[in-house]
Amino acid sequence: MTSAKKSSIFDVVAGLSIAGLLLPEAVAYSNIAGLSPQSGLVALVIGLVVYGLIGRSRFAIVSSTSSAAAVLSSGLAAIVVLSSPERASLAYALVFLSGVLLAVAGLFKLGEVTQFIAKPVLKGFSFGLALSIVVKQLPSILQVQPAHSDFFRELWELFKAYTDWNWYALGMGISTLLVLQFTKRYKTIPVALLLIVVGIGLNVLGYTDEWGIHAVGHFEFVLPSASLPNLSMNSWMQLVEIALAVALIVYAESYTSIRTFALKYNDPSEPNRDLIALGVGNMISGLLKGMPMGAGYSGTSANEAAGATSKKSAWIAALAVILFLVGFRQYISNIPEPILASIVIYAVSGHIRFAPFKQYFIWHKDRLLSIVAIWAVIIFGVLNGLVIAIIVSILIMLKSYAVPRIAWLGRLNGGHDFVDMDRFPEAIEPVGILIARPDHPMFFANAEKICNAIMQKLSEQNYEHLILNMEECPSLDSTSIEELLQLATHLHDKQIDLHLARVRRSVAQTLLYVNSPLFPQSTYTAQSVDDAVQEYERRASSAT
Repeated sequence: MTSAKKSSIFDVVAGLSIAGLLLPEAVAYSNIAGLSPQSGLVALVIGLVVYGLIGRSRFAIVSSTSSAAAVLSSGLAAIVVLSSPERASLAYALVFLSGVLLAVAGLFKLGEVTQFIAKPVLKGFSFGLALSIVVKQLPSILQVQPAHSDFFRELWELFKAYTDWNWYALGMGISTLLVLQFTKRYKTIPVALLLIVVGIGLNVLGYTDEWGIHAVGHFEFVLPSASLPNLSMNSWMQLVEIALAVALIVYAESYTSIRTFALKYNDPSEPNRDLIALGVGNMISGLLKGMPMGAGYSGTSANEAAGATSKKSAWIAALAVILFLVGFRQYISNIPEPILASIVIYAVSGHIRFAPFKQYFIWHKDRLLSIVAIWAVIIFGVLNGLVIAIIVSILIMLKSYAVPRIAWLGRLNGGHDFVDMDRFPEAIEPVGILIARPDHPMFFANAEKICNAIMQKLSEQNYEHLILNMEECPSLDSTSIEELLQLATHLHDKQIDLHLARVRRSVAQTLLYVNSPLFPQSTYTAQSVDDAVQEYERRASSAT
């Protein structure tokens, strides 16, 4: 058998396996979002087909995800109640808007935008989000409906209502979780789909009614016509902020999944192309009344583990889903709620692990950031929690840069290397020359502190020259320029020579625009600190 035929067989097996995994997940994630199961199924088919046609990754499985469903639900809760007849229209408009934002970001080459979200924030967000989703699924497993939906009050109300728990439903949910856990090594077997078939059988035979267990319930699956929801301009404007959060989560999760397997197999990646693919998919999904979609890590990793070799596996999965909907969609209404809820819990349980945070405590880095991200999602909700965590990460970064450390350099072993004298006490400072190197880029929050620290150091000893190593400064903002001019003026009054070393091209260009007599071009042409020191030493020797 040729390698091409083997690859095709692997893709078929992987596609069928993925279809079995994604079908129940799509219905379950619709439940998270508070939408009809049809919304998740529409998003599933569109995601598989559209990304397969436009996207770059050969492993990515694009469908509705728990993260996107939770953000959509949380965002809508801020502007409309769950029972509102307008909620579904707002949801589909939100999906469409998030697709527009993703596509525009791709067209403007913003594929690396998610790099501004720190990994501790993403990990903490995923952990908190997974916990929130688990709590939201507990009422379906216990068959008890609490009066409140916020995290801690819902937990407390569920606990207080333990006398009303449906123990048959709880047993069904626990059994589902155990089966999924013990069969997780068999990735090519659609265990979740088989469990749903068993649940449907119990419902048809009347056992679930006898046990008091609710099913998903009847829903109509009709081929949707493409149309934008008929909303007021005010409603559209309200959705823009939420759509930005949905788009950000969709791409952050997708980028992580796609990039992981691209690196693993040394495949090329095109972030902007993937942004456009996700954008087009979400726009079509919104027009056809579907959910938001992205390349979830669980589906993508399952596709790779099942032996997929190309994007054909996604198309096979899409075809299998369509055939199921044509021939067996009527059985979806008979799925018992505890089984569906347990599948969701199992799907997100991979994010509820403390191992990813262990390294931050070992490194003594970003511990606070990851903890803030977890609690922000739990306390303030998915949407607000993400915004708070991102703001905190930016503030922490700005704080670290706003309190700069300046390295005072000396010559090491009489050679050409100039190093931090705090780290290398054996380094010797050249006579009459102070060499300063800010260890952070200069910008508006730290420029004044850097220049003041240098002036303070100059006052402690009789220096004739100052060399400012600019290697950590890729650019200068207006505040930094003004502070450097003030420093140069101070040095001129004190008759201390100033020289800038290792100046980046952009900084040199900025100084040319400044065109100050305090910074003639000769003061920032030194390629290295050693060049500047030798220049001063030549002047001193020629003067004597």
